[in-house]
Amino acid sequence: MRHIDVHKLADEARFNRFHGLVLFWCALIIIFDGYDLAVAGIALPSIMKDMGVDSTSAGFMVSSALFGMMIGAIFLGTVADRISRRRAIAICIALFSIFTAAAGFTSDPVLFSITRFLAGLGIGGVMPNVVAQMTEYSPKRIRSTMVTLMFSGYAVGGVLAAILGKGLIETYGWQSVFVAAGLPVLLIPFVLKSLPESMPFLIKAGRFDELRSTVARIEPSYRPQADDRFVLPAQDKADEAPIRHLFQEGRGFSTAMFWTSFFMCMFMVYALSSWLAKLMATAGYSLGSALTFVLVLNFGAIFGAIGGGWLADRFHIKYVLMAFFALAAVSISMLGYKAPIEVVYFLVGMAGATTIGTQILAYAYVGQFYPMAVRSTGIGWASGVGRSGAILAPIAIGTLVGMHLPLQQNFLAIALPALVAMISIALVDHGRCASGSPGSRKGEAFQGGVAGKQTTILSQ
Repeated sequence: MRHIDVHKLADEARFNRFHGLVLFWCALIIIFDGYDLAVAGIALPSIMKDMGVDSTSAGFMVSSALFGMMIGAIFLGTVADRISRRRAIAICIALFSIFTAAAGFTSDPVLFSITRFLAGLGIGGVMPNVVAQMTEYSPKRIRSTMVTLMFSGYAVGGVLAAILGKGLIETYGWQSVFVAAGLPVLLIPFVLKSLPESMPFLIKAGRFDELRSTVARIEPSYRPQADDRFVLPAQDKADEAPIRHLFQEGRGFSTAMFWTSFFMCMFMVYALSSWLAKLMATAGYSLGSALTFVLVLNFGAIFGAIGGGWLADRFHIKYVLMAFFALAAVSISMLGYKAPIEVVYFLVGMAGATTIGTQILAYAYVGQFYPMAVRSTGIGWASGVGRSGAILAPIAIGTLVGMHLPLQQNFLAIALPALVAMISIALVDHGRCASGSPGSRKGEAFQGGVAGKQTTILSQ
């Protein structure tokens, strides 16, 4: 009889075609997710003109999606650990595709806000699930790189929205970029077929044949046998109350610090995503030039996410995050001052790298911090609480824009949360991280729903 530690096997596996397939699908989903989120900010000046709304009302319209994202992240992140992560991802794709497209057929601010709220449920819900999926199936030595590489698709989606926005809005109207967002719904059958299910969920559900097949894909040298018993560390066992695990074993204070840093980081991300084009237009740039700044912001995010993941796999991810938040504070605050256009582009790119890119890196850190069985729950709650910052940002900055304050004060209001986020990450107790916690190899073996004490661990 062999006892196979699936956690250790996934940690020590070598990158192969299976990992590449998981990366491809998760990144593609995040690209669509990023597009659906960015498209409102790209079209905002045209929507305001078409619907005749002021900046404060426009801020509330943008925040309707963010409110949906907060609920979606918490609910669909938590429920995924119970109904299956793969099924939750499919539900999210359907929500954000169908209702983002529906927003393109509205002409009333209230109906627009309702459809964006419903789309937000899917946009917010998919993030914790794909991060948990990528974290679970990534080899440990390149885990941060793979998660941030996957999540850089979020910035790619923003770039795609900006490019299509420049080409379509002037020709076909702002509605066209929303209608185009409905296409991903066609991919749901392929996602259900291609994405593997979470291993703790398969063990909990007693689906051992499927688990053997998944393990064989992770480690091609593994040959399934009927009497194989699968081991999970005790902390990675799924149960019916995953939320309480976020505050057990000394993780409570760090959980609060993660929530604080997510709030602050998302405030910056959504303030820039929603109002950068408008602020730059106010500063005297044309609409086309203002959209170019959004492109640069998202290109910067791609480099920040991938570069941050590379650094995090070679240095301490906690200190990489702190450094990125410090750079965010400097680069955003400097955007309020006149400078040569090349310098402004550099600062916008740096802002994208250290806000959107840093948020992506923060997801990677949270994914590594919590045990496998509650990973979606941990990421979902951090993301969901952070969404309150995302909801507040468009409204707060919209109010400041409506007050006609100096440009420097607008950007300073966006930059200050970076300092709070840096302090919060500094206070996280990295010793409680699931990947390095003592006793993480202790667990139970499962076969056919019968548990037995672990005697050996097979590491392929």
